[in-house]
Amino acid sequence: MKIFIGTDHAGYVLKEKLVSFLKLQGHEVIDKGAFEYNEDDDYPDFVIPVAKEVSKNPEGVRGIILGGTGEGEAIAANKFPHVRAVVDYGKAEAVVDDESNIIIRSRQHNNSNILSLGARYFTEENMMEDINLWLNTPFSGHERHVRRLAKIDNLNAHP
Repeated sequence: MKIFIGTDHAGYVLKEKLVSFLKLQGHEVIDKGAFEYNEDDDYPDFVIPVAKEVSKNPEGVRGIILGGTGEGEAIAANKFPHVRAVVDYGKAEAVVDDESNIIIRSRQHNNSNILSLGARYFTEENMMEDINLWLNTPFSGHERHVRRLAKIDNLNAHP
């Protein structure tokens, strides 16, 4: 799978590990930066290039973005047509099964194509587990979810 990845300084260390991890799994990883640690950088500079790529091919590629909380990153990414970015903060204590797992639901119900990670809330191990779960969970394709996503996509055509 082709995966675009980007982060600011808050996720830089985890991103570097993540790029290697994904390549070892056989994924094609396109790194959109940051390419060095700079505590004064701005996440839109690295998130927007990822979102633009996913927007061009929303069913054929995925994006992973990281930031301190992942929230601003997801907000920026979701400004682009056909982008469905969701925020992940790591393992939630309340998750007891697949029905309550936000990562699984984000893929099955919302066909999320960008995963926005709150780097300050993850261990490296938990991050890799969540990313694998997200990458390997298919969209259900159920009519009601397709219908709902079409209504969201329509917003871009008719604001």
